[in-house]
Amino acid sequence: MRTLNKEIQSQISPRKALEILNEGNHRFVNNLKVHRDLLEQVNDTRDGQWPFATVLSCIDSRTSAELIFDQGLGDIFSIRIAGNIANTDILGSMEFACKVAGSKLIVVLGHTKCGAVKGACDHVEMGNLTELLSKLQPAVYEEQVTESDRTSKNSEFVENVAEINVKRTVKSIIQRSYILEQMIENGEIGVIGAMYNIETGQVDFYEDTAFIKDENRPNLDLKQLVK
Repeated sequence: MRTLNKEIQSQISPRKALEILNEGNHRFVNNLKVHRDLLEQVNDTRDGQWPFATVLSCIDSRTSAELIFDQGLGDIFSIRIAGNIANTDILGSMEFACKVAGSKLIVVLGHTKCGAVKGACDHVEMGNLTELLSKLQPAVYEEQVTESDRTSKNSEFVENVAEINVKRTVKSIIQRSYILEQMIENGEIGVIGAMYNIETGQVDFYEDTAFIKDENRPNLDLKQLVK
């Protein structure tokens, strides 16, 4: 597998970046990992990096984006925080990844049985974690399907909140970053939400959160779409 360089990165469209990640996850699920000489990739990337995608995921030890999508050194930016929420520092990191380093796709990757989501569902308060979990509370309140047992003991409730949280984060990225919003409108980058199943290893992308300007969606009115 070739190490990415500037020329290869420039030829990857946002939609193609999504296809590459999808194919990588398919290999992961089927235990067909591509052979890579990681030390060679260390040498190849010593003077620069040209990742084609940026993945915002949870700190959960089972959700390493490089492994889940079968990618090597220099292929993706991996941003990790409990509950895969987007704060100002993370938005700044995404702006660097896309505007400066040329990344073509942002993926907000949630996962099943998320501990942070469970904590938010139970309204846990503990030190600095309290402030972090408060950022997940809007997703808890937005979940209107579950009428009883709105706690972490209800797995269906937890997964509903996790999905809502991913979709809210996608919208938040567009609403809070003018730089990224403009890049999406210009077709330079795309953003999409997804969910990783910790039992199967499979990633399901939410096409209803795919803000990707291509032949299928040549005109994106982001202000309308993210309402």
